[in-house]
Amino acid sequence: MLRSWRNLCVVSLVLGGYCVSFGAGALRAEDAKTTNGIPDQSITTGLPQNGDPAGVRKRLSDHGITYTIIYTNDVLSNLSGGNKRGTIDQGLVEDQLTVDLNKLVGWQGMTLYASSFQIYNTGRIRRDYVGGMNTIAAIEATPTIRLDELWLEQKFLDGAASLRFGQLVADVEFFGSDISNMFLQTDWQTIVAVNLPGGGAAYPLSTPGARLKFDYGKDVSFLLGAFNGDPAGPCAGDPDTCNRYGLNFRMKDPAFVIGETQFHTNQGKDDSGLARTLKIGGWTHLGEFNDQRFANDGTLLANPAGSGIPLQHRGDFGIYGVLEQQLYRPRGGAPDSGITVFGLTSYSPSDRNLVNFQLDGGIIFAGLIPQRQDDRFGASVVYSRFSDSVRAFDQDVINFNGIPGVVRDYEANLELTYVAQVVPGWTLQPDFQYIWHPNGQTGRDAKVVGIRSTLKY
Repeated sequence: MLRSWRNLCVVSLVLGGYCVSFGAGALRAEDAKTTNGIPDQSITTGLPQNGDPAGVRKRLSDHGITYTIIYTNDVLSNLSGGNKRGTIDQGLVEDQLTVDLNKLVGWQGMTLYASSFQIYNTGRIRRDYVGGMNTIAAIEATPTIRLDELWLEQKFLDGAASLRFGQLVADVEFFGSDISNMFLQTDWQTIVAVNLPGGGAAYPLSTPGARLKFDYGKDVSFLLGAFNGDPAGPCAGDPDTCNRYGLNFRMKDPAFVIGETQFHTNQGKDDSGLARTLKIGGWTHLGEFNDQRFANDGTLLANPAGSGIPLQHRGDFGIYGVLEQQLYRPRGGAPDSGITVFGLTSYSPSDRNLVNFQLDGGIIFAGLIPQRQDDRFGASVVYSRFSDSVRAFDQDVINFNGIPGVVRDYEANLELTYVAQVVPGWTLQPDFQYIWHPNGQTGRDAKVVGIRSTLKY
């Protein structure tokens, strides 16, 4: 069904047509700049009349209605280590619809946004082949057609503030480095993905919530979000299989709340100084969380004579910081051009979390090759440390069983990648990743190679 849908899309693209469902998840709605309804860096800009010979997209845009379609395909191979060797093919069609309700019906400052995913794969490189927990390719998910986001946003205070509410994700605006999005492994951070119920409000799961944002001038922003705390609900398998179509509009789970302050320097197109972004944030979840080592009767969870029922903790939390620093800015270059480094660090309490410390970082070179100004290349590292309680539990199991076992320590991923623009709107991206200690286990280091193709319509 998905492949038939994709074939229909290809025909529609050629005809300049109407392959539109609702929305796009990974591409931010506010980032989807358009001209006459045509997104920037779209493959349609290379077609006669921008691929819109009948002027349909322009007429829709004149009434405040724009849409974007992005097709991403990965072919990835695990060459050694992990669970097994092999190759997978996976793809994601992201569909995005944005409606300016001021243009359409005169509702000043109001925007409607809707998005959906069409996902397919022949296997999951991280789960099935490598067996780790850090992301290897961020589009990995259960094959399905899924509703992503569906929200309304109202701007006020002359556009300095906005309130967004509806079906939302947190990873679009919180807890991440924007410039690192070129990497396949950039995703909702491992420290929340493995610790929160259902992985939290992040791809591929959205959930009811609200987000308040306030811009203090052009350089400082404050964001606060409150979301239903379990987008999947009780689930014995992968969370996205328990909310397969994104239609479980859960409202009664304990809340997940996250706040972030952002400081921006030299982000304007006319600024000549080095660009910098600093983000400082924290989150809390109001639910109950299992202790990773102790049972509710005070014994060790690994003790066969104990209750085996984890001690419960009320609530969980985390703090984090993100820094993006431009090291070299070409004359007249944009804030994301030249050479930029980024880093992210986060901490959560050890007693109730699988991972309690994460450290990410990388370097990106953009627009430095003559005649290839739209190309980028870089290196990125993700380090996730298993908590002290988890490591102590593993040692307890060994002690009680009296046989050798694994004490999980950390998982670290290195990614080297190059994004090459074939034509505006189409990029090819060869990629290499080395994974140390998948799922914290030594002797299973994996090597993954592959290529990503991205088309934007």
